[in-house]
Amino acid sequence: MTQFADISSVLFLGATVIFAAVVILIAVAIFAPRPWRDRLARPSLILLAGIAFPVVCLTVLLIYVLALPSSTASDAKPTIRVEITGELWWWRVRYLDESGALLVETANEISIPAGQLVEFVLKSDNVIHSFWIPELGTKLDMVPGHVNRMRVRAPAAGVLSGQCAEYCGAQHTKMKFAVHVLTPASFNAWLSAQRRPARMAGPELQQGAQRFQQACSACHTVRGTPATGTSGPDLTHVASRSTLAAGVLTNNVGALAGWIAASQDIKPGNRMPSFDQWSGEELRAVANYLDSLK
Repeated sequence: MTQFADISSVLFLGATVIFAAVVILIAVAIFAPRPWRDRLARPSLILLAGIAFPVVCLTVLLIYVLALPSSTASDAKPTIRVEITGELWWWRVRYLDESGALLVETANEISIPAGQLVEFVLKSDNVIHSFWIPELGTKLDMVPGHVNRMRVRAPAAGVLSGQCAEYCGAQHTKMKFAVHVLTPASFNAWLSAQRRPARMAGPELQQGAQRFQQACSACHTVRGTPATGTSGPDLTHVASRSTLAAGVLTNNVGALAGWIAASQDIKPGNRMPSFDQWSGEELRAVANYLDSLK
């Protein structure tokens, strides 16, 4: 359980105790025998229950919260810094080094090391989004023209779900993301693999690679190839992701072909046009090429 969850649990317990005490006193005042009700009218009990009890409880809870060592203190140094930009309707994910220079860019899926402090740098250049990872107890708005920062420490390896929590347009509900919490060794191996350029397309993939360069390279980047577009997601290692279109489709060859052909049917209003004029052969060729980008 994260520190945020610990604090929430204690505060919830304190609120429950206070609420239960108030309910008991109300029940006594209404249903108890007359002698018990008369005792409730004593000034000493009113001072004790109405002033001393809540002051003591709230003070204890305040001291508890303030005394906790903060894992998100501003002077703590994060292990990794990840810049997240809310797009319409997907997530641009950029890993930065200590100087703020780009290490690698990906989309819609975030990998972080378990047990280590991670800083998310949250941005938007369109509308207000909200970056929410329920299982880590974290939610923060992404406001155009303003940078917000969030620090988290995931306790154990696993896969967490995230969602935009601020209505941002027609496809708001289809703006999801996954957080892959990896062991530190696995995270380092993942980051190293992501920094490599895309593998060269073999002869069997040349048709798809060429068609991709002709139609898609203005919007998408595939590092190691002439494709350097930036308006859409970086596809250098797209086949290593578990989903497509910000969590809408399971990632496989068929889903890739379907998304290319009918993106406006699957997610109306997104900024990628449907290539429904392509032949089945062209769709399969491009989908197979993208599926090779592990």
